[in-house]
Amino acid sequence: TTYCVDWLYLYDKYKCRFQIGGGDQLGNIDSGHDLLRRTRTQTAYGILVPLITAETGDKYGKSAGNAVWLNPRKTSPYELYQFFMRLTDTEAVKFLRLFTFAEQTELDNLIEAQMKSPERRVAQKRLARDVTLLVHGERGLSLAQNATEILFGGSRADETLHRLDEEELRLIFGDAGFAQLAPEPGLTVLDMAMKARLFPSEEDAVRIISAGGFYINQRRVNAPSHVIVPGVHVLPNNLTLARVGKKNYYLIKWIS
Repeated sequence: TTYCVDWLYLYDKYKCRFQIGGGDQLGNIDSGHDLLRRTRTQTAYGILVPLITAETGDKYGKSAGNAVWLNPRKTSPYELYQFFMRLTDTEAVKFLRLFTFAEQTELDNLIEAQMKSPERRVAQKRLARDVTLLVHGERGLSLAQNATEILFGGSRADETLHRLDEEELRLIFGDAGFAQLAPEPGLTVLDMAMKARLFPSEEDAVRIISAGGFYINQRRVNAPSHVIVPGVHVLPNNLTLARVGKKNYYLIKWIS
């Protein structure tokens, strides 16, 4: 009923005679179409599009709890990029045809390469690149790729971190904790961690760092007494990326 009234309102206010929705909205669109025909004697048109579904058959969308948004405040460029990188091979091949503008010959080559060497994830990489570029432009794609390099690039993470400026790094780690510290001669890893409030207590800090659960610029640091060295622990942009455990990131800005 609400859907019908919505369409009626849109017609009265904006002369809207077209509604588009997923294939599962046939009943709602048909009811709205009928209401307009009976009450406004207007011809209206409903357009249905196939649902985008996962390999399991479940649909993607807000009601299913797995929506992917175009708005970067809801789904960041990195999250959009990773959504496509995590697709199964079957989903990636299907979505290549739906979401890229590749010519048929190129599509055939991509699919063949995917089938021959699925571990290379050719289809996922192409999808992630093309869709992120389409939605968020060159800058969004660059941020997504840099974030991927930092988080999953292994030895390449250090190189990526060293070439990013402060704005780029803060955009990538927008949800990370943030602290400002003044450099001091002889400042140790433990000193830095406690001053930046990365641990609830010094005892926890020593235990976790010594056990190998602490990282500076994506490199494990397991000696609380190590002295902080510019160029090693401090990036050229005067930031340090610290991580506690697997997912707890912090940005530390060094100020004079």
